[in-house]
Amino acid sequence: MSQAEVAEVMGSPNIVTSDAAGKETWIYDRINSKVEYKRSSGYGTLILIGGGSESGGATTSQESLTVIIKFDNNIVKEVKYHASKF
Repeated sequence: MSQAEVAEVMGSPNIVTSDAAGKETWIYDRINSKVEYKRSSGYGTLILIGGGSESGGATTSQESLTVIIKFDNNIVKEVKYHASKF
């Protein structure tokens, strides 16, 4: 795959650098944040008097993906990646 094809599929890299051997290296860093809201409610009745309550909370999680692509003469020679969730 050529550099132009990688750019078409992946978009612009976050970092463009060279490794120790002088090979052009592109680094993509992507982070995805997710927030989930959960609600719970309760209802109680006491002799014609009703009462209700709601409570809830939010949970936040993140995922990250780092992709490192090394090129030799504008052709992909090596791809490494790391994914994590927290």
